Amino acid sequence: MPTSSRLLPRWSFRSATALAVLCAAAAVSTVSTPVRAQGEWPTQPVAILMGFTAGSGVDIVGRTLQESLQKSLKTTIVYDYRPGAGGNVASEVVAHARPDGYTLLLGTAATHGINPALYKNLPFDAEADFTPIAPLVEVSNVLTVNPAVLDVKSVREFIEKVKANPGKYNYASTGNGTGTHLAFAEFNARAGLDMVHVPYKGGPDALQAVVKGEVCCIFNQVQSVLPQYRAGKVRLLGVTTKQRVQVIPDVPTIGESGLPGFNSTIWFGFFGPKGLDPKIARKINDAVKVALETPAIRQKLIDAGNTPRVETVEQFKATVKGDRQKWAGVVRAVGASVD
Repeated sequence: MPTSSRLLPRWSFRSATALAVLCAAAAVSTVSTPVRAQGEWPTQPVAILMGFTAGSGVDIVGRTLQESLQKSLKTTIVYDYRPGAGGNVASEVVAHARPDGYTLLLGTAATHGINPALYKNLPFDAEADFTPIAPLVEVSNVLTVNPAVLDVKSVREFIEKVKANPGKYNYASTGNGTGTHLAFAEFNARAGLDMVHVPYKGGPDALQAVVKGEVCCIFNQVQSVLPQYRAGKVRLLGVTTKQRVQVIPDVPTIGESGLPGFNSTIWFGFFGPKGLDPKIARKINDAVKVALETPAIRQKLIDAGNTPRVETVEQFKATVKGDRQKWAGVVRAVGASVD
């Protein structure tokens, strides 16, 4: 009994001390781990999904920013192409992804402005299921024609010839519900034209259809058509923005070419799933700002026909909400729908 009584305090002291140390360590770990994890983001590559094909206008902008983003965020950026359904395929994946900052979306005014009004049964909520992070650029479309199919040199001539031949001419788009589709639909409605819409899976396929003469024309992004334009394979008649585009200053706006007030501008931007940590969203937004304010990158985007657009997370949220209302009005006005 005496031996037992001497051992019991010694054992209790050591056990209590060990237990106290373990509890203290656990307490520190419990408090510090989340903070450390947040501070360390990102610790693995970031996948950015886009709902359009490689070589599309969205892809060109994403690739232009890629190196700068990797440098700022100190990680690898991997672009994952999931084309289809006007960008909805990629959007659905991100909408249901974990909000850990490792799965993002390079969305557009079409995916988050047009599609909610155009598609009746989306498998996600374009507003509630996403966290707007940062816009990248504003993009102008340009009325592009193959002169071998439709030999006109101005928007006015285009309207006159197509109006005189209802139902004869086919126009391409980069897919149902995309900005190129809605821009042409709005243009036709404003000008009173009867044309046949032929959707393609993405920008490269749609533009090649114009070059090959399968269709007469397309409203496509300036940056996408410049190589074919410079090669003399297509003719540019008018841009969809309120002002002329710096890289093609001789091409007038649609508004000054017979349809006053015509304006069909889209944007590209980053989104995360709902519930994304605001600190992560701001960190990505800051990295985008650094990229867009880098002179070489900024000039490259401008030379491609884009306008860099810097906004805070809060400002971009307001932009997305405002464009959703704007495009809903356009969809209603032209009577467009996709089941």
